[in-house]
Amino acid sequence: MKAPLFAADIASRAITGLDAETAHRMTIRMLKTGLGPKVCIREPRLAIRVAGIDFPNPLGLAAGFDKNAEAPGAMLDLGFGFVEVGAVTPRPQFGNPRPRVFRLWKDAAVINRYGFNNDGLDVIARRLKRRRRKGIVGVNLGANKDSDDRVADYEQGVRALAGLVDFYTVNISSPNTPGLRALQDKAALSDLMQRVLAVRDDSAVGVPVFLKIAPDLADADKADITAIAKELSLDALIVSNTTIERSDALRSARSGEAGGLSGKPLFAPSTRLLHEFHAELGAEIPLIGVGGVASARDAYEKILAGASLVQLYTAMVFEGPGLPSRILRALPAMLDADGFETIADAVGAAHR
Repeated sequence: MKAPLFAADIASRAITGLDAETAHRMTIRMLKTGLGPKVCIREPRLAIRVAGIDFPNPLGLAAGFDKNAEAPGAMLDLGFGFVEVGAVTPRPQFGNPRPRVFRLWKDAAVINRYGFNNDGLDVIARRLKRRRRKGIVGVNLGANKDSDDRVADYEQGVRALAGLVDFYTVNISSPNTPGLRALQDKAALSDLMQRVLAVRDDSAVGVPVFLKIAPDLADADKADITAIAKELSLDALIVSNTTIERSDALRSARSGEAGGLSGKPLFAPSTRLLHEFHAELGAEIPLIGVGGVASARDAYEKILAGASLVQLYTAMVFEGPGLPSRILRALPAMLDADGFETIADAVGAAHR
């Protein structure tokens, strides 16, 4: 039987005739008013402990949707086990010129070149301070485009948001800030993470730090990231950000736009990358799987590949705000089919 649509799903579909960025802003405003679903799925089998945090379920909202921490509570009400706001930079910035986000309808994908547009640390810190503390909310940290010291930008983010978030994500993998991905170089990455972890240990003791990586990595890059993750005992890797690669299979008219591609075409390459990192890291460093998740089967495949947690964003553009609850309601049957008692038992099962 087909799952029913929430009123918010219907409203979301009604605004798809607008340009993508305007539709996104209207969706945020709608959810802030309380019009979104309020889902209560209590399924102990889906609970999982990762990086010292007890997640009620493994499904999270990826960064980029609630850039300015305007509606984390509303997003948690959709059923998500955790929400990641941002990316946030120390100073406000407009980002790249519009238009800068494009729906690829025929490919169930999106290309964006937002460029870390956000209201800045001060405003976002005030919003997080005012929110009713419920659920797990983390922040994605970025660097200003014109920063003289990008590592210092990440350090500043950790200090400013200490006590306000449940985890930090260091985002050095966005393709839309020139030169940012150079921080994935071994020496630069080691210096960055050591400095960020030192600030965390001074100002936000015990709050985990995750590292979000790009899908477009050479084998040497993967080896370097694996080595640094082990050496510094990183709390988790998020695999992965959007891709700059373009498959010949893309059919939509705007598929040649510059920016990061997300959605269905990213599922296979990002899941392969999950397999590779899990093969190297095992249970030593938890993995968070992102990229092309649009169904319970997609989320489950990420978990079998080695993800302890899964995030989505782009699929809600096409499926509406009811998608998280539909995924969570379907996962227990998949556990039953494979003989797993809990979601934790399924993590990495494709490697066993």
